[in-house]
Amino acid sequence: MADPTIERELLIATAHALADAARAAILPHFRQGALGTVSKETTRYDPVTVADRASEAAMRAVLARMRPDDAILGEEEGRSAGTSGLTWVLDPIDGTRGFVSGTPTWGVLIALCDANGPLYGLIDQPYIGERFEGGFGIAQMRGPLGVAPLAVAPAATLSDATLFSTFPEVGTPEDRRGFEAVRDAVRLTRYGCDCYAYALLAAGHVDLVIEAGLQSYDIAAPIAVIEAAGGIVTDWTGRPVHDGGRVIAAASRDLHGAALALVRRALDA
Repeated sequence: MADPTIERELLIATAHALADAARAAILPHFRQGALGTVSKETTRYDPVTVADRASEAAMRAVLARMRPDDAILGEEEGRSAGTSGLTWVLDPIDGTRGFVSGTPTWGVLIALCDANGPLYGLIDQPYIGERFEGGFGIAQMRGPLGVAPLAVAPAATLSDATLFSTFPEVGTPEDRRGFEAVRDAVRLTRYGCDCYAYALLAAGHVDLVIEAGLQSYDIAAPIAVIEAAGGIVTDWTGRPVHDGGRVIAAASRDLHGAALALVRRALDA
């Protein structure tokens, strides 16, 4: 039987190799002019760039070498079957609209999942050199100032909370109604950080993130990082959300419960 400690170390090393490969593939394109951008949808602007494709291709090449028996779910290339019972869930650039706009709030999302959900995750911001890591007993970030532990903020009341979202760009009118019920109850609401908002929650700077319309590759890694840091992430009914959908991420169970109650009341009205 394989030593579980050695196996975890190998999985963690693989995740960091994926993030390193993605950084190397993406950074030559950031703020460098033409990106070969096209929209994946016709009714709204949902861009994909040469950097998205290069990032996922680079990560898949690492997995082919280091973990050929694992399955893969990637935003750009879809599913690849595996036999190990483990799946790597990859978002090569989460926040492509921010990427094409030159803002450093996009990131690479890497999650390792089994049949029950995320076991471990990375949120990596290549341009500013920050990497947020959670799972297997680890909750830490690496950045320009070195290594620091990740821990959610001390419990706050809803009226003192800071809320982040990609809204109002994402979501149906019903989604927006639920979100706005919480927005109107918190102290501060900020928009547009995509995956970086979840990293800020895990680092103790943000109290809530509420979004809708997410896919598994958008949320699997943030779930692992936030839960490792002491937070909670569910859908808008309090159930697991690793397959995507409507998300409430919170720094404490009390805050999560208060936000969830407001959302449900708004949707039931």
